[in-house]
Amino acid sequence: MKRDKIKPILFSIIKHQDPQTLRRQIPRDIVAGVVVAIVALPLSIALAIASGVGPEQGLYTAIVAGFLIALLGGSPVQISGPTAAFATIVAGIVAADGMGGLVMATIIAGVLLILMGVFRLGALIRFVPYTITTGFTAGIAVTIVAGQLKDLFGLTYPAGTPAIETMDKLSAVAANFSTFNVEALLVGAACLAVLALWPRVSKRIPGSLVAVLVGVGLVSGLDLNVNTIGDLYTINAGLPQFQMPQMSLDLFRAQFANGFTIAILAAIESLLSCVVADSMISSHHRANMELVAQGVGNIGSVLFGGIPATGAIARTAANVKAGGRTPISGMVHALVLLAVMVFLMPYAALIPMPCIAAILLQVAYNMSGWRTVVRLVRTAPKSDAAVLAVTFLFTVVFDLVMAIGAGMMMALVLFMKRLSDETEVRGWKYYCDEDSEVTHLRELPQSVRVYEINGPMFFGMTDQIAEISVKEFTKYLIIRMRGVPSLDASAMNALENLQGYCAENGVQLIISHANEQPMRTMERAGFVDLVGREHFCGSIDDAIAHARGLLGEDA
Repeated sequence: MKRDKIKPILFSIIKHQDPQTLRRQIPRDIVAGVVVAIVALPLSIALAIASGVGPEQGLYTAIVAGFLIALLGGSPVQISGPTAAFATIVAGIVAADGMGGLVMATIIAGVLLILMGVFRLGALIRFVPYTITTGFTAGIAVTIVAGQLKDLFGLTYPAGTPAIETMDKLSAVAANFSTFNVEALLVGAACLAVLALWPRVSKRIPGSLVAVLVGVGLVSGLDLNVNTIGDLYTINAGLPQFQMPQMSLDLFRAQFANGFTIAILAAIESLLSCVVADSMISSHHRANMELVAQGVGNIGSVLFGGIPATGAIARTAANVKAGGRTPISGMVHALVLLAVMVFLMPYAALIPMPCIAAILLQVAYNMSGWRTVVRLVRTAPKSDAAVLAVTFLFTVVFDLVMAIGAGMMMALVLFMKRLSDETEVRGWKYYCDEDSEVTHLRELPQSVRVYEINGPMFFGMTDQIAEISVKEFTKYLIIRMRGVPSLDASAMNALENLQGYCAENGVQLIISHANEQPMRTMERAGFVDLVGREHFCGSIDDAIAHARGLLGEDA
């Protein structure tokens, strides 16, 4: 595999692409950028509202982060902007610590993403188990659904009603369902029907845009009593403005955990989107450069009033289907949104809130991956299904930070349990029956005992080493390590205890076939000198011959 270069892919394309081919591709990329901007427009507004910020801040994010990540990224077709994965955590930060806390958390995340790319940690993201990503993605989908019930049913909450955490949202819906608005539900249902059925009519025009037009037409044309964006938010049109962030050590400490979570989530989502894009265009992304770009894009986003961003799988897929093949399409998408921001943003005030809820419900359905969840529950080992279930429940009941932490902890414990089960410490048996059908047996003196270890020697299997025993007549104990690929400090300590046990019982320890990493570990620990380098043999036959020689010397 070629080494992943920390180098923007746009400049590589311009430098190495045939000029004539590039001239033919650029118009296609411009068209694709316009198409993706049309897809991103209602989504960016809806996701900003779901994140607890103003609708224009979703567009700030898509403009600034979308342009920077396309310019510097490691995938030629990646489209970045606000995504549903961030909605819950962003809403929680804004509710608890305001925009100042969100800016600090996102800057921390951006710096961490840049460092992850610089130190070439892009490949490490694959060590996050699939069950965890599936679990928290499905959990986020449920939290989004819970957050949209209020606007879908047109409910009214008393002032001060807590509605940040998922369980609080569901409690508020149940307590205030008597304020149900039939007109709001009809508008939301109409928009949901459009979103579901429009792809059968046309796949070139995004259903979300059609749903917005239908919703605006229904509410304005029929003069329905339904809240719109303009009723609840003040729309700020114009160019994104630079905002000097509030910086302090106390704020850094308070937001570091949130920043770390945003960084991990952004890395997972963006690289997953890159993998999907690779399969669509038969390409190979640069994971480390993509992480650097995501870091720069997130920092740029919040400095110009936006929120956290990452690679958006649906928008990236739309870009590829529209003909986009270079980062130019991603930059054009950002510039088109900038033009909309300047000239058309006031019209966003007409969009009904049930229409926003319908768009987000479709987003939640698409990201839930319920078919994948059902398949994993049915076919995966029970331990993996348990990890998925715990991650899902923690995401819904608590938050994403606890969900990822609990899921990773459980996955690691189960992984170590499997490793421990795979590691075997087995003593050789004595066969005295001359008529035995077992062939190719080695003859051992009675005073020589052999134990064979197969599998990694780590802290999860030290109890098996402690169970190694010798007989009263045993003088030499051979440990065969041919099947040991690795040895950690805990297992090394267990071997030292075994050496002490042998010394107390007058038994000489002999090591057979120690592989490279275990041998280095034993040398650094001084174990080789403790046992005696002459008692380390290259094979089991050499070890048995060495024991026979020592028995002859004793005699």
